[in-house]
Amino acid sequence: MRRIPPLAAVRVFEAAARHENFTAAAEELGMTQAAVSYQIRVLEERLGQPLFRRERRRVLLTDAGRRAAHQLTRAFDAIDAAFAGIRAEDEGLLTLSTSNTFANTWLVWRLGAFQMAHPEMAVRLLTSDLLTDFAAEDVDVAIRAGRGGWEGLSEDLLLRIDFTPMCSPEFLALRGGRIEPADLLRLPLISPNDPWWSQWLREAGVEVPEGALRPGVRLDSQAHEGHAAMAGQGVAMLTPFFWRNDLAEGRLVRLFEQASTRNFGYWLVCPEHRRRVPKIARFREWLLREIAADGALS
Repeated sequence: MRRIPPLAAVRVFEAAARHENFTAAAEELGMTQAAVSYQIRVLEERLGQPLFRRERRRVLLTDAGRRAAHQLTRAFDAIDAAFAGIRAEDEGLLTLSTSNTFANTWLVWRLGAFQMAHPEMAVRLLTSDLLTDFAAEDVDVAIRAGRGGWEGLSEDLLLRIDFTPMCSPEFLALRGGRIEPADLLRLPLISPNDPWWSQWLREAGVEVPEGALRPGVRLDSQAHEGHAAMAGQGVAMLTPFFWRNDLAEGRLVRLFEQASTRNFGYWLVCPEHRRRVPKIARFREWLLREIAADGALS
């Protein structure tokens, strides 16, 4: 016979322990802070020992509370996973979050093929350069940039991010058809505040002055920077993989063979316990196959 404390109190404790904040737990569960405090007190009385230390306006887990919280979070994840497959199939909706750059330069050109292969499933695409919070947002999978190693997430490396200066053919022609690395310090740069500029220039042997580079237009994503470069507004630091078609069709010119990297990549991520949900598994298989066909990691 299981000796399980009241499940309502257990559920409240798991949320409060995860946030280590009664107010945040109350907001997540749609309860009042007083109700959360009451359920925690019920559980502590049932166990005969404190699970939180109250310190002024904050609460901290005790050693016993931390041990219990770790196991309970895994247990709730397992419960969620047990029902996730049913929910996913019934909902028939895949919600995907990705950056503006990845969406505009690669994904939206191919996403229709996935939709056609799975007409029973609707796909909702959200674009944001902020990291997805799976615990707080209604998102199934995300494509995010970084170095990987996110706790609790399943990760698949899609492509490595490198970067090199590019401009339009017209911009290059106005400069005599040739630009040297040192010339970039005197030319209009797109998003010169981007740290990629200083790194690339130093690796090219250019002495970079202290402080900001020459002022220029600042844009919030590589997708916008690439289109500004095609419009002749300056030189942009771009990832060649995303702009292959524009390079091949003459809308952009790659100025140098040198490409630098900060060891970042684009990753497909989802909560580890939801990795095998059918709709997520289907999208993962399709995306990895498409990326491989494009030779992103070759």
